[in-house]
Amino acid sequence: MRIGLLTEGGYPYATGETGLWCERLVHGLGQHQFDLYTLAGTGTPRPLPPNARVARTAGRDGLNGPDTGPARTLLERTAFGDHRTARRAYGRRDRRRFTEAFHRLAVGLCAEDAPTSAGPNTASPAPDPTDAFAEGLYALAELARERGGLPGALRSDDAVRTLEAACRAAGARRGAADAGLPDHLAFADHLERTLRPLSLDWYEEEALGAADLCHAAAGGTTALPGLLAKRFFGTPLLVTEYGVQLRSHYLSTAADRSTPLRTLLAALHGRLAAETYRQAALLTPGNAHARRWQEKCGADRARIRTVHPGMAADRFAEVGEDEESGDPATLIWVGRVEPAKDLIALLHAFAEIRARQPDTRLRIVAVPTADPGAGAYLAHCKGLAAQLFPDEAAGAHAVGENPVCFEELGGPEAPTLEDAYASGAVVVLSSIVEGFPASLVEAMFCARATVSTDVGAVVEIIGGTGLVVPPRNPRALADACLALLRDPERRYRLGAAARARALELFTVEQNLAAFRGIYLELLSHAPVRHRPGDGVPFAHPAESHVPGSWAHKAVSAGTGAPDA
Repeated sequence: MRIGLLTEGGYPYATGETGLWCERLVHGLGQHQFDLYTLAGTGTPRPLPPNARVARTAGRDGLNGPDTGPARTLLERTAFGDHRTARRAYGRRDRRRFTEAFHRLAVGLCAEDAPTSAGPNTASPAPDPTDAFAEGLYALAELARERGGLPGALRSDDAVRTLEAACRAAGARRGAADAGLPDHLAFADHLERTLRPLSLDWYEEEALGAADLCHAAAGGTTALPGLLAKRFFGTPLLVTEYGVQLRSHYLSTAADRSTPLRTLLAALHGRLAAETYRQAALLTPGNAHARRWQEKCGADRARIRTVHPGMAADRFAEVGEDEESGDPATLIWVGRVEPAKDLIALLHAFAEIRARQPDTRLRIVAVPTADPGAGAYLAHCKGLAAQLFPDEAAGAHAVGENPVCFEELGGPEAPTLEDAYASGAVVVLSSIVEGFPASLVEAMFCARATVSTDVGAVVEIIGGTGLVVPPRNPRALADACLALLRDPERRYRLGAAARARALELFTVEQNLAAFRGIYLELLSHAPVRHRPGDGVPFAHPAESHVPGSWAHKAVSAGTGAPDA
């Protein structure tokens, strides 16, 4: 089976959680051929197994092409070249096609959501704005496939005027109606970057047209080429979301964006998510939290199947088999240092713990991150720790030591993750926002008892093998930690149960087994698309290759042709 794997800024050009998952998928399912299509891929790709190749890459500057590196095509030059040149490529007829298509897309974006059902006095239900958005989206894609030049047209005066008219039309969202010219210009710029995959040269018979299945490693823009492959070739689309793109967009707010602009951006990503969920043959969220987001956006429950992300458990085997290891008075926190992790509440909870059990210590092990704001937040946390816990000394001539220790993963005290988890008795997660808590699963592999805040998929992951408290509640967090620190038997019992649960549900093997079955299931329900002689068995009914009048009649009956 040939799989078109769609990624954005990840495998094979970058690491990270999504990149690691893609790498394990490609290496683990060696019986399938993977063609990698990467948006925003830069740098040197990682080594690939024999069953994978880089089919197409779109760089961050918009250039794209096959991995052989030929000269840019006319489509690429018009799609990602100078905007004025791109606009001149459109004649009067093409400009009319663009205006009509963009009008439908803009109306679908700006209109209020249609009611779920018509009222008793309503003759017919109101049109669904998602349908208008989809019609405009696919019309723009067909125009870009035939003529190119779409980015220039999306930034043109015609596009801005069409968007302004849609925002001020009857039935438009209140926030969209208040948008001014700066909002329209900023949104047109964002819209052009979001719809840039429409102008790629991936939609050819030798590219995505040759794939048996498109597998998008995320929703949003990443899944957009899969939508077009289904539109142009009927290729089934599988969407895996371990972090919901729409949720991430809602949580990322910029101070320089006005309310009308945020309304338009939310409408764009909401409509794109809804169309992706509607067209996907199957959705595989990584947890029930992501599943609820998909259902809220209109995804059909019958086409959703939760597949937990697989994590390597072997590296934690030695620590997990010795659940009684570690300092019984040490709490461990591991993760990226950022405001969403709420280390401030953790430090205040630890102050309460120290007041009731003075020998307790807290180790904060920071995972390296490229976020430029992480340093400022870490400095703030260190300052608070120094204020709450002055350096303690055993005597007048001894050097003081703080009970809170800040370390970075890879340092002398915590060279590896397993060393960090092995050093303590209880692992704490204090987040106020969380998707799939990977650090929690790692602690479970290490047979460590956990105390976590009730956010994201925490309750689903823990499943009764750890203590869960409300977020932003230092007193509850302190009480739960003390309950485990003071009860070793309960701590060991919960740790053993946590390890058994993690080994059953969250390993790489279970993840690969799930997708191995999903690939075969989707292909079995897809229409036959292979051409004769392509070497794929069972691409055509066996009766068509058996001589005899009965075989001819069977084939004729299936095609509706008259018998000879």
